[in-house]
Amino acid sequence: MLSRKNKLLLFKLLSLFSVVRGYNILVITLAQYLASIYILAPKIPLRDVILDLNLFLIVTASALSIASGYIINNFYDAEKDLINKPTKSMLDRLVSQRFKLTTYFILNFLAVFAASYISFKAVLFFSSYIFGIWIYSHKLKRIPLVGNLVSSTLAISPFFVVFVYYQNFETVIFVHALFLFLLILAREMIKDLENMAGDMAQNYKTIPIIYGPKVSKLIITFLIGLTLVPALLLIKTFDVGYMHLYFKACIALLILFLVLLWKANGKKHYVWLHNIIKFIIVVGVFSILLIDVDVVLNRIL
Repeated sequence: MLSRKNKLLLFKLLSLFSVVRGYNILVITLAQYLASIYILAPKIPLRDVILDLNLFLIVTASALSIASGYIINNFYDAEKDLINKPTKSMLDRLVSQRFKLTTYFILNFLAVFAASYISFKAVLFFSSYIFGIWIYSHKLKRIPLVGNLVSSTLAISPFFVVFVYYQNFETVIFVHALFLFLLILAREMIKDLENMAGDMAQNYKTIPIIYGPKVSKLIITFLIGLTLVPALLLIKTFDVGYMHLYFKACIALLILFLVLLWKANGKKHYVWLHNIIKFIIVVGVFSILLIDVDVVLNRIL
């Protein structure tokens, strides 16, 4: 049996894991490696990609800066989350605001320190990325549409830095990036519908609060329609191996999503819609393996 002190420590660790959304960071880390192996550097031997110190440092700096970003976002949203996410908020509050800020600065320092072993340009990128997350959390997220666009851009930035590292400028990569960006942007718009109560209480000027849920639904419908374009291109125009099955499934699921969107009229429905897009994104990470199912065997030497 764990002592009271050890139980409290365990709960605090779980709280910190919840604050930094460790599960999201694990998925992003996996996505960066899979994208490097299958999309960005398909001709480089598998061993060289996995054991590349610079790539490891890029992924590490990304994970640290994303974790710090979740902390500062949680810090500024503490009051709003009491309304929107009461259960999660109770767990998050096991860690003090002071400890969160201390951890925030430590993680940022470690991210820049890791980047310094890569290059000065990497230091500039991650310093700018960290500042971008802070200004978004502090100011920009309160501005309708601007906050959504900035949040979506920050979400795909860790993939951008890996893309620049490998200097691979093939069109198929931009189409993949566009598909992901539009999905994330639609998810951000759904989150605004989901969090209307807390946003209104904290005087956030989101699109559903200013213009109403119907306008938000129209914008989301437009974004989903745009998302179908790169999905169709990746099926018809580019060689993505068996991943075309994933994009075909996405099209069907996104059409169902639109039907459910226009029937939705409460927080519970918007949470389901949010989870549908999140499911599509997470499954998409593992679906990268379908581009070439033999790649691990063929490139292991």
